[in-house]
Amino acid sequence: METYLASITLWYARDSSKKIRAVFKAKGESGKPLTATPPYGYLKVPDNPNQWVIDEEAAEVVKRIYSLCMAGYGTSQICKLLEKEQVLCPRAYWVKSGFYNYDMPGKPYKWHPNTISGILSKKEYLGHTVNFKTYRKSYKSKKKLDIPEENQMIFENTHEPIIDIDTWEKVQELRKNKRRPTRTGKTNMFSGIVYCAGCGQKLYYCTSRYFESRQDHFVCSTSRKQGTDVCDTHFIRAVVLEQGVLQHLRYVINFVASFEDRFREIMGAKHKAEVKRELAAKRRAIVKAEKRIAELDRLFKSIYEDKANGTLNESRFKMLADDYEREQKDLKQSIDTLTAEVEQQREQSDNLERFIEKVHKYIDLQELTPTILNDMVQRIYVHSPEKINGKRTQQIDIYYDLVDFLPMSLFQTEARNDAA
Repeated sequence: METYLASITLWYARDSSKKIRAVFKAKGESGKPLTATPPYGYLKVPDNPNQWVIDEEAAEVVKRIYSLCMAGYGTSQICKLLEKEQVLCPRAYWVKSGFYNYDMPGKPYKWHPNTISGILSKKEYLGHTVNFKTYRKSYKSKKKLDIPEENQMIFENTHEPIIDIDTWEKVQELRKNKRRPTRTGKTNMFSGIVYCAGCGQKLYYCTSRYFESRQDHFVCSTSRKQGTDVCDTHFIRAVVLEQGVLQHLRYVINFVASFEDRFREIMGAKHKAEVKRELAAKRRAIVKAEKRIAELDRLFKSIYEDKANGTLNESRFKMLADDYEREQKDLKQSIDTLTAEVEQQREQSDNLERFIEKVHKYIDLQELTPTILNDMVQRIYVHSPEKINGKRTQQIDIYYDLVDFLPMSLFQTEARNDAA
């Protein structure tokens, strides 16, 4: 009898689990958030729990965390800074505000690096709803397992964003290149983004408590570990690197801000209005091709029925069927090509316009800060020094965010042409 009751209980639990999963699946696929608690920085709308609104006080902390990351701070450093500033951790903030009936943590100002990492990685702060991020293997297990990002469901623009897309993407890139303080505790804003132009490896930041700031330098990790026979020593002083990057940034910013249309031409792009017209024409061509494919399906069905009825002979049917299939294949290839062109052109245009918007934020740039560097620059490659006319010169290649490599010669040539 006990075995029978146990099997009934097990069956009931399994059946209930399936029904609950089905309800959650339907809710998640409809775009409604599955999480019971909105992310820190958002609150549920009282009349509509599936809608989130920004909690202004917490949202300011979220923005500060992202700005600190952009300024080169790591998760542990951000935790220490927030604790020093007496900023309540999310759980303590929710309890104090009366939003949730939790127990107040023993250390309300103690932040954990995992909390910071979670905030810095949530796409919800872009205004998106992200469902199906975790799962359980069985109703018997309480352990949550992560679902790969490509298998998650993302519904865009479901609520007001706290973080803009440029900042979010830049933060994700920065977090891939973690910057650890040296033994002296000193850090440098270029750590993690400076590479050797010869072997492509990172440059190490070298300093000492006995160094003056002008003696701090970067050196190629390959030549340092394996010797100069493998890779020529790529060495550059930090102060020289900063001066060179600042000079390049100011030149590029001044040129782009003064000659926007000319910059678009140099980059092989077109004006935003022209891009919109071309994209609209290509989208119309895609719609037209899709309609023709649907029409060919109907025609193919019609001639198949004519063949079955005997009103169309075999040879005629084969000729028409081959023509229709060939046209459909060409149309599908055309759709794929046009779709790829639309996406590429749209992305290129969007990136260029976003870069121009960034430039206007720093028109009066006087000093290079970690935030500005991380916002504008993606990577820097350092070449070996050369002697030209008895002077030591060293080339650095700067790859800018959104627009990639911008050599100084590109703008200098344009300046000479304008002067002529």
